[in-house]
Amino acid sequence: MKRFAIVLFCSLLVTGSAWSQLRLPAILSSGMVLQQKDSVTLWGWSGSGEKVYVTTGWDNRKDSTISTNMATWRLKVKTPAAGGPYTITITSRNTIVLEDVMIGEVWVCSGQSNMEWSYYNGTSDIQPEFATAFNRNIRFFHVPRTASYHPQDDLKASWAVCDSNTIKSFSSVGYFFGKNLQQNLHVPIGLINASWGGTPAETWTPGEVVEGDPQLKAAAAQLPTFAWWPSATAQAFNGMIAPLANFRIAGAIWYQGESNVSTSSTYTRLFTRMVDAWRKAFNNEFPFYYVQIAPFAYENHNVGALLREAQTRAMQHPKTGMVVITDLVDTVSDIHPGKKAPVGKRLANWALAETYGQTGIHYQSPEFANMVREKDKLAISFSHIGSGLVINGRKAEGFYICGPDRQWYAAEAKLDKDRILVWSKQVKDPEQVRYGFSNTLIGNIATKEGLPLTPFRTDNFEVDQSPVK
Repeated sequence: MKRFAIVLFCSLLVTGSAWSQLRLPAILSSGMVLQQKDSVTLWGWSGSGEKVYVTTGWDNRKDSTISTNMATWRLKVKTPAAGGPYTITITSRNTIVLEDVMIGEVWVCSGQSNMEWSYYNGTSDIQPEFATAFNRNIRFFHVPRTASYHPQDDLKASWAVCDSNTIKSFSSVGYFFGKNLQQNLHVPIGLINASWGGTPAETWTPGEVVEGDPQLKAAAAQLPTFAWWPSATAQAFNGMIAPLANFRIAGAIWYQGESNVSTSSTYTRLFTRMVDAWRKAFNNEFPFYYVQIAPFAYENHNVGALLREAQTRAMQHPKTGMVVITDLVDTVSDIHPGKKAPVGKRLANWALAETYGQTGIHYQSPEFANMVREKDKLAISFSHIGSGLVINGRKAEGFYICGPDRQWYAAEAKLDKDRILVWSKQVKDPEQVRYGFSNTLIGNIATKEGLPLTPFRTDNFEVDQSPVK
């Protein structure tokens, strides 16, 4: 009996030691990129009350902390300017050595299928990248699709170097965004892809944000459910964003909205509150750049136009920016435009100009600024016109005009220096203009630098959203 007790005691010691072993979340692993010139958090689990030592290879500094009674620990370390590779050694009862750690710029890439889309989904411009894809200064972290009713503290994934194999399954928009950053900043780039096709923005938003807002809660209740992706509030946030929240990032890019066209009236409110909630979770007022959804033949009239309008309004939110892609659509019967390289580049240009302060970059699409009536014509002025506007084609397309009767007619338009004059022989007393304002209407006005005019309307009339027959 005495011998049995000794064996049992030793067994418990060994088991307890295994249970209390030092371990790290998946995002903190060899091959990772840490945000440069910042105070970054390292964290994990170990035995309660145990001391944890961290030695950073870039300065050989040794810091320590004590694990809490919840068997968790965290420690902030300062990172230098971009460089690497480095090692980080973390020691408690056991030792973990993180190798090939780079210091640079880290971005989260999120949204639904147009962000998730990769070579395996048929994106048209990835294959030419294979021959030159290998780049140790671009690293991928692909978050697996995970939905949860409660915020998670870890996930299963690993960092990978960009090469002709890893590029195939990674977000094409994310890759081209990172490639352009790396080429211009000449620093390591870490890209974290957390996206899931079909998901509405509600599922990427913390529960208390939606549930605590009567308008957002009512809109969320209208969303349809599907067998292939979560639609309930917070499920993707809990499973795919919450585990990353301690990780320091430079910013986020976002491509989503197609699954919210039925609730466009609340999308600006939802999206901006989602952005704020992410910033609160990460404790970081990072920039958030996003893509306006493309023209597509939805089942109800004008729902896509209204969602695009909601996205345009969201640019009033601090530290946000929107990429317009109406010129990149080959067919309105495909909700996934094939060209991802220019999307990634336009997102990168926002970051290069606004986040990194590079000059001489034309990155903002022109937007409606002002309208005045001149006899039987309406003269429209715009902001962000670069070196001037052009018509890509024989004549301007995409304009509609109405008078006091609110009957809309296709309009003619021409350039007048930096303005556009719009008119129709059927409208003697013009009052309002719409441009590119329907599910599928594509205009052909752009800047000389190649950025398309943002779709707009000057009216606030009720818009037909009835089913397309």
